[in-house]
Amino acid sequence: MIKEWIFFVGTLKTFILLAVLTALFMGVGYLIGGAVGMAIAFAVALVMNVYSWWNADKIVLRMQGAREVTPDERSPMIQTFANDTRALAEHAGMPQPKIYVIDTPQPNAFATGRDPNNAAVCATMGLLNTLTREEVAGVMAHELAHVQHRDTLTMTVTATIAGAIGMLSSFALFFGNRERGGIVSSIAIMIFAPMAAGLVQMAISRSREYEADRLGAEICGNPHWLASALEKIDRGAKATLNQKAEDNPAMAHMYIMNPLAGRKGDSLFSTHPATANRVEALRKLAAEMNIAPSGEAAETASVEAEASGPWG
Repeated sequence: MIKEWIFFVGTLKTFILLAVLTALFMGVGYLIGGAVGMAIAFAVALVMNVYSWWNADKIVLRMQGAREVTPDERSPMIQTFANDTRALAEHAGMPQPKIYVIDTPQPNAFATGRDPNNAAVCATMGLLNTLTREEVAGVMAHELAHVQHRDTLTMTVTATIAGAIGMLSSFALFFGNRERGGIVSSIAIMIFAPMAAGLVQMAISRSREYEADRLGAEICGNPHWLASALEKIDRGAKATLNQKAEDNPAMAHMYIMNPLAGRKGDSLFSTHPATANRVEALRKLAAEMNIAPSGEAAETASVEAEASGPWG
């Protein structure tokens, strides 16, 4: 019954977001070509919605430069990471997701896919090289929580259509119909359409991150692992550029931490809760579970020290 309810809520949320983003897309189409432009935009949005429903995960993975971890993977570090992730999925009673890595030094991760049977989780090489094995497990448990709650379809479809809105709105500056407000309205659409799409992203991101943190901590068994990982990822994301994410900023909300911070690329509206608040919530959860910090998480100095990975 609970799984059916999660499926219903997730599907309803996705349909509402698609409707809002389609309306934004049509509005920009109207500015460019009037009623005809709006009709064309609606047709394009309809095709995009259907295509995104089935293929958005492949689009996202390709745009982020991800590669799948195969059974003949030569890196022991990556194989260990993949095996640990599969064990977490099995522990959570979930279908096995496809596992990907991205060759970027920024520590980060995300999940994608339309449902748990067609899901993929992805970690950057920076994450594997920076975090301990336990911390990586906490991060991947967080991503599996998104899959289990069916957040990934909403996140992935929103990313693809929000990106399209951003591109279309830039055309309005040059091709907007001057009879419908002139250059001022074109500039306004160019600015506010992507901002509106960003607000939609923000609306689905903040609450789902807290919930994924909570469920992820339960999947991996120790909230301190994820709390420590978030602190390291936060520092690493601010200090290291993720070029693929910078090239596709509409996908920033999919990551566990805002990947645009490497170039101070934050929008006015953050899609992620403050890291300190997330860590505090996880520490409280650990106290409720009677789990004391151990190892690296127990040492305050380790939070400030340069991180080192567990992979030899």
